[in-house]
Formats: sequence, C-alpha cells, structure tokens
Amino acid sequence: MYAALGDVGAARAAFASLPEPDVVAWTALVGAHANAGELDHAFQLFQSMQSTGVQPDVISWNTLVSGFARNGDIAAALDLFDEMRLRGVKPRVSSWNCVISGCVQNARYDEALDVFLEMCETEMPDAVTVASILPACTGLMALGVGKQLHSYVVRCGIQLNVYIGSSLIGMYSECGEFAYARSVFSAIDGERNVTVWNELIQSYMSDGRMDRACEAFNLMQQDGLKPDTVTYNIFIAAYARAGQKELASELLSAMINASLKPNVISVNALISGFYQFGLCADALEVFRYMQLLSTADAKYWTFLDNSGPIQPNSTTITSVLSLLTDLKLDRLGKQVHCYALRTGLTSNVFVSSKLVDLYGKAGDMVSAANVFQGIRNKNVVTWNSLLAAYKHNKKPELALKLFYEMRESGLLPGLVTVQIALLSSGMTMALGYGRELHGYIHKNWPHGYPDTLASALIDMYGKCGKIEDARFVFERSGEKDVAVWNAMMCCYLLHRMPRDVKELFRTLEQSRIQPDPVTFIILLSACKQEGSMEEARDYFYSMEDLYGIKPTLKHYTCMVDIMGTAGLLEESLELIQKMPHELDACLWSTVLKACKLHSNLEVAAKAAKSLFELEPNNTSNYMLLSNIYANNGLWDSTESVRDAMTEQGLHVERQCSWLYLGTSVDSFEAGDLSHPAFENILSTWKDVASRMEQSGYAPQDNEPYCNVEVDPLSCHHTERIAVCYGLISMCGHEPIRILKNFRMCKECHSSIKFISRDKNRKILISDGCTYHHFNDGSCSCGDMW
Repeated sequence: MYAALGDVGAARAAFASLPEPDVVAWTALVGAHANAGELDHAFQLFQSMQSTGVQPDVISWNTLVSGFARNGDIAAALDLFDEMRLRGVKPRVSSWNCVISGCVQNARYDEALDVFLEMCETEMPDAVTVASILPACTGLMALGVGKQLHSYVVRCGIQLNVYIGSSLIGMYSECGEFAYARSVFSAIDGERNVTVWNELIQSYMSDGRMDRACEAFNLMQQDGLKPDTVTYNIFIAAYARAGQKELASELLSAMINASLKPNVISVNALISGFYQFGLCADALEVFRYMQLLSTADAKYWTFLDNSGPIQPNSTTITSVLSLLTDLKLDRLGKQVHCYALRTGLTSNVFVSSKLVDLYGKAGDMVSAANVFQGIRNKNVVTWNSLLAAYKHNKKPELALKLFYEMRESGLLPGLVTVQIALLSSGMTMALGYGRELHGYIHKNWPHGYPDTLASALIDMYGKCGKIEDARFVFERSGEKDVAVWNAMMCCYLLHRMPRDVKELFRTLEQSRIQPDPVTFIILLSACKQEGSMEEARDYFYSMEDLYGIKPTLKHYTCMVDIMGTAGLLEESLELIQKMPHELDACLWSTVLKACKLHSNLEVAAKAAKSLFELEPNNTSNYMLLSNIYANNGLWDSTESVRDAMTEQGLHVERQCSWLYLGTSVDSFEAGDLSHPAFENILSTWKDVASRMEQSGYAPQDNEPYCNVEVDPLSCHHTERIAVCYGLISMCGHEPIRILKNFRMCKECHSSIKFISRDKNRKILISDGCTYHHFNDGSCSCGDMW
C-alpha cells in the first residue's frame, strides 16, 4: 500500500517489519524506489532480493524495467529486458508494454517502434499495446503503421475504447487525416470521456475549423461532461497563435472561475503562440509573470497571480530561448541560461540544444561549444545546433570536422545534418567532402534525393566549380520544387552565365512550377551581370502583374544595384523615395558601392550617414567610405573615417584564405608565418614574381586600406600564398580551389590571371564578393567584381 502511494520511507519501514519478505514484498519495495526515481536503490534492492534466495518473477522484472523506462533511462531498461529473457523469464505482453510505454513517455519513438515490431514476432499485441504504440506513430508521422494498427483493432475485435480511440484520433489528426479522426470518434464504443472529446476538438483546431471546435466544446457539455484543463489549453493555444490576447485572457479567467488552475502547459501555450504570431513582448511578459516578476503594464495576466506560481519547465525555456535568439537578445538569453542551470533544466537535451543555437547566432562559439560538450545524451538536434552555429559564424571547416565526429560517435546524421554539411562544403569549396556526402546521400536515399538535399548538392557543386555535376543532380531530381530550380539558376549566376539563368527560367515557365520571390532576385541579378536595364525592368514589373508576387525590399535593392552600376544614381534615389518599404542597411550599402564605382561623393555621404545610423558597428561600411575618399585623393576625409572607427573600437577583420586538399584544409591568415611549408611557399612566390617581371608584367594599383595587417609578402595577400601552396602540393591537372573572406584586390586578381596562364592551371577563388574562375590568363568575372 505504501509503495503504491509513493511513500518510500513508510514502505521501507513496513518491509523491515516482515520476518521473511517474499517476492511480493521485495517487488513492492523495488517499485517504491523506482517510482520515486531512485533507480540505483531500486536496482540494488533487486540484486539483494536474489542474494537472499528470493527469485524475481515476471512481475518483479516488469517493475524494475518499467521504472527505468519511465524515468528516461531507456538503454538500461532495454538491457534489463534482455537480461530478463537470458535468465529464462519469459516476458508477458505486459512486459513488452512496460518498455514501449516508457519509450513513448520519453519521446523515444524510434525505439518504441523497434520494440513493438520485435514483440509482434512472438506475442499478440493487446489493447494496452495498441494504445501505447499509437502515440509513437503520431510522433514519427507513421501514418501507414497507424492504419495497420487500426485495421488490427477491427480485425481482432478489440474494443474501440476511449484509450485506443483517443490515440487513433490524435494520430489521424497529426497526420492530416481529419475525416478518419472524426469517423473514429463516431465509432467509439460506450460513453466518451473528456479525453476523447479533447482529441476531437484538437482535430478541428488542426484543420482550421474553429467553428466546429466550439460546436464540439458545447456538445461535450450537453453530454454531461465538464471541460478540463486540457480543453481550455487547446483553445488558449489557438487564440494565442492567432494573436487574440483578449480572448486568451478571457478564457484563462473562465478557467479559473471554473475552479481549474492554469498549469505550465497553459502558460507555454501563451508564450509559444504569441511568439509564433510575432507578439514577442507579450510572450516575454508572460514568462516574467511565471517568475513572479510582474510589472505595472502587464494588464492582461495579473489574474495569474491568484492561481499561484507556475514554475517554467523545459518546454517553457526552449520557447523563450527561441524567442530571444530570433530577437538577438543574447544578454537576456544568458540570464535564462543561469535560471535553467539553477533549476536543473539544462539537463534537458532540447534546452541545451537551443542554448547552443542562441550562443552560436550571437557569435559566441566558445560558450556554444562549452554547452555542447556538457550535454550527456546528445541527439541529432544537438549536433545540428553546433554544426549550424559553425556554418553561421563562417567556420565551415569546423562544421565539416564536427560532422565526421558525429558519425564516429555512432549517431546517424539526419537530412538536416547532411544539408548543413553540404552547404559547409560549398562554402569552403571542399569538393572531396562534398563528393563523400553525395555518396552517403545516394546510399541512404537510393530512390531519389529529397528536394532539400538536391538543392544543397547543386549549391555545393556550383560553389566547387563543378557546374556539370550540379546540372547532373538537377536533371536527376524527379518532381523538382522551385527551390531546386532556384539552386540551379544560382549556380549559373555564380559562374556569370546570365543567359543560362534566363534560359532555365523560360523552361521553368513552361513547367507547372510557380516561381517565387527568390527566383526574381536571381533573374534581376542576372540582368545586372549582362547590364540589361530594360530587361530588368520587365522582370521587375512582371512579378506582380503576371505572378502576383509583390516586390520586396530585396527586389527594390536589386533594381537600385542595377541602376547604380549603370551610373543612374539619381534615378535610383528616386526609386528609393517611392519604395513602400522601410530602408535597411543592405540597400544603403548597395548605393554606397555604386558611389564608389562612379566616384559620386555627394550621394556617398548621404548613403554613409544612413548606413552608419543603421549599422554603427559594421566595419566594412567604414572601410568602403574610406576607400571612396582615398580613391579621390581626399586623405583628410579618409583619416577622419578611420579615426571614427578607432573611437568606436572597431577593428578590421584579418584576411584569411583556405585551401582544401582532398579532405584536409590549410588556412593562411594575414601576418601568420607559422605554416610548416612557408619557406617553400615564399620560394615559389619569388620564382613566380621573377617570371612576371621577365614577362613585363605591370603591377596594378591596390585599393588603399584594403587590409591593415602587414602580409609577409608585402601587398601579396593570403590568396596568393594559398595559390603558391596549391602549386607545391597539388597534382598539375588538379584545379586549385580557394576560399577567401575579403574581396580580392586588383593586384592579386591580375597576378593570379598571370599564374593561371604561366603554370597552365585552373584556379578557382570565392572571395565573398563573387566567384573567380581563372584559366589561361583570364577570369570568369570579366574583371568586373
């Protein structure tokens, strides 16, 4: 009795009073400790029972296995289950149900389904099994398995009770089969309880049928049932997602008036709903109330004080961290991190993964890596968070290294993981890695690539200079979505093949695929490459007229860029004044670059003023204005811009170039002489420089202040060092692929053209501004970048 009530102390006292405890008493005590989460004690008692000569029966084993499974230690539960069978104790259906139920309660749906399928080889599932495994089908969106279970229930004459019925309704609703969900509701034997009605109401909500949900809410009460906390939470979540604060507030009040206390799920529904709708301030306000930090302007949620404090759980913290990440409020994120540490919530893998994401997007990779290292049971989401953080912070080489560490850990990468790795391969021009990933995809998706992976593969091959391979992937993709078409068009754009971009768009028009806003950004960029002003206007105005796509700020920025490049600065300013959008830093930066191209100091000053107001800490904006002044010989103005940078504590990022050799990477940072082959690199450069001099090569003017660091090769920047190392370390027929974090200067561009002809080498450099394909003394950019 005491064990069932959860009173461990009383259970131990009662057990101690027994002269010779039998298997029933031992099992009860083991269960008391297991139910209290004291798994070590439960296991020790289980062993002690056997050492005293009492042999555990199937109920004893079920009790121990169930305890470990319910408390989330699935691996130990499965080990104990195997040991049970090795000891000759034949599991009953109830034994299998214990493991399945524990897996499902801890969202280990894959393992639950594996155990269920193994069970089906020797045992017939009962009603409890079906009700237990259906939520796993819901979590995995395994509609096919769910339908088979439904058929099994009908075929075997298992009563469609409220437990199986509610699970089936939930499964069908989550999988979008709302008609099936309602037919199950109608077929339930006996009286329907509140749980079943709640599933029906949620089904209508998921289908966007608020009117039918309200009708079901009224019918439930006419049926003599009172709504419970779950019922109210379903409606609260719906109103919050719709941004209807007043209705959500009224429903919470009605809930309290009905003597029902709002719980953490109620408040989580408010936070996540408001966040999804964009009411971020209201979402944070609700979180403050949870911590009893109410403010005078929090007029909607003051009544929550009457219901008593509601402690945030892992779902609360995950939602709040997502919100703070999107708002770039990393300081508040650190405070939430501290709160999660104090309350032990960082042990939750989803909270920790979101912390990795928060720090990664804030650029604090040290904290992101530290949180990641502290996670005990890393899952795919955890690894994806750090992979994405490295990619976001322009450290794709570390993302690729981490990807292989993940595979070595025994965890299978998911679709998102592979996508991040492919994008990282493209960013670093790591063709060797990319090809390995392509092989992995072909092995794991033999019947065709998912669209997201097809797009990432095309992007990777395009950035690695393999346009033919990108086209091969494009052609191999079956039902291509618009993102796949856009990826291929981007490849052509990257390689300065604007005619191919437009030709592919014409093919797209002939298909049944509808272009999206990104498609037109690519088209406008292609027009810029060709200098086709009139064609750009036609595409710009056809967006809304032919396709119903309203031009966004990015489309206007493209038009401003095209006009600015053509020298129509005044006309571009007129377009800016007519724009129905709030201007951002990207647009003003585009204007400033056009001013640099055409030496328009007056417009440059206006653009820079707006740009500094929007991005006061962006170093590249100051450098751009500084170079404009320097190009025009205004050295006092140049120095004043650089003084302003110094006053604000801004520093120019060091130049760096990366060269990939197979599946290894060599990095070359400005001023760093530590590379082991540096003497050979220097010797190679001297030889190249001598041949340039003998050929009558004329040095090009460098842009002033393009780098404040002093390179070991005078003005010869890191891409030159990387090229020289490529000449030393790579086979003569192999293209040299280099990534650089700064725009190439004229001198480097000119000298690498010479090297490509002199050494008969293809050299591919991505400099963050454009893609340069050097071959036989010329560059694919046409000397325009």
